[in-house]
Amino acid sequence: MRVPSPSYSITIRAEIENRIGMFAQIAMTISQVGGDLGAVDIVRVEKGKIIRDITVNARDDRHEKKIVSALKNIGGIKILRVMDRTFLMHEGGKIEIHNKVPLRDRNDLSKVYTPGVARVCMDIHEHKEHVYRYTIKGNAVGIITDGTAVLGLGDIGPEAAMPVMEGKAMIFKEFAGIDAFPIALGTKDPDEIVATVKNIATPFGGINLEDISAPRCFDIETRLRKELDIPVFHDDQHGTAVVVLAGIINVSRLLKKNMRKFRVVILGAGAAGIANALMLAAYGIQDIILCDRAGAIYKGRRQDMNPYKQAIARKTNPRMIKGTLADAVKGAHVLIGLAGPNTVTVDHIRSMAKDPIVFTLANPEPEIAPEDAISLVKILATGRSDYPNQVNNMLGYPGIFRGLLDVRAKGVNEEVKFAAARAIAYSIKDDELHEDHIIPSAMDKKVASLVAHEVAEAARRTGLARK
Repeated sequence: MRVPSPSYSITIRAEIENRIGMFAQIAMTISQVGGDLGAVDIVRVEKGKIIRDITVNARDDRHEKKIVSALKNIGGIKILRVMDRTFLMHEGGKIEIHNKVPLRDRNDLSKVYTPGVARVCMDIHEHKEHVYRYTIKGNAVGIITDGTAVLGLGDIGPEAAMPVMEGKAMIFKEFAGIDAFPIALGTKDPDEIVATVKNIATPFGGINLEDISAPRCFDIETRLRKELDIPVFHDDQHGTAVVVLAGIINVSRLLKKNMRKFRVVILGAGAAGIANALMLAAYGIQDIILCDRAGAIYKGRRQDMNPYKQAIARKTNPRMIKGTLADAVKGAHVLIGLAGPNTVTVDHIRSMAKDPIVFTLANPEPEIAPEDAISLVKILATGRSDYPNQVNNMLGYPGIFRGLLDVRAKGVNEEVKFAAARAIAYSIKDDELHEDHIIPSAMDKKVASLVAHEVAEAARRTGLARK
């Protein structure tokens, strides 16, 4: 059973009779229905009554309603209001623009706008590269989506994708000081997306593609990388792969095993699955099997294939394993789930090699419940924040873009991604590694700085840097 989470946090405003034992009854009731009692604040005191705000973490929205219903059944309590704290945080949007310099009087106005700004415009006209110096371009990223593959929700449209894009913009600013702008496009047509991004790219030093469905995302990214002279990075692919690679590096450090000899099975052949297979193969792991709904992907398979699966089939599955996930996972050292809930079973894990390593990364519902897997594995990682070893892309993309922007990079390459993965991995020292600590905390701000430094060096070393 899932545990209560801050993702489902409610504040219940209740009018409570002011008599001994009432609050104890409230706390006991919340505990009995599985809620996690948080802060309790007094709003006001009236004659014979206390108005309190009671914050409770629940498992899901149904559990929230169950908690409220249980409290309503207590004599002497009147529920005045129930506030969903997640929705409250989104009220009015989560980001805004602030000026960096003051605008106090006409003198300031004449410098930031007309007539003074004309001199800066002409300087950029004569020296195009000065756009990085005198505008936001050197510190700006466009977050581009069409809303077709949002989280685990699928094609929910550009409007519904906006809260995710705003959240990403917050993370860019908080962890790397980058000004990121959410841009949700009202088209699913790859040609229109490429043309639109190309036409609006001028203000940005980098483009972060986000939540665009596969296989369209591969073509869109490839074309934009050819069309633009700034980094284009599809985070669902490469961000996930960078953090997974960091985790595998640390598994090998902790267990003192050669990761290149691992047998790896990846469940899910969408954007993240294919990108992970490509990155792990490029890093030197030789035995990788990618599985989709039709089973193991192998060279020559005809069922449910596309050009991208055909390409990955030529680079993976050297033993030509055919059949289902159950066939592919036998004797595997590592299983990486990038599919969806209830796609991995305890029998799958039991058939793996001794001391299996399992990454169940579907979010919010993983491929197998962590409670079912934990006793069977040596190391478990998930995509969730309420379990150890959270594989979270925010460990990668803020620092990656910070490093690329700092050197005014023209693009992004494998060496940049490898450098980011190693920086994430080695942010944990040897004596800090543990089965429950192979990936640093997503809230560890030093990680972005370490990643930025290593990415900038890799960009300089490989000829991507303008600066």
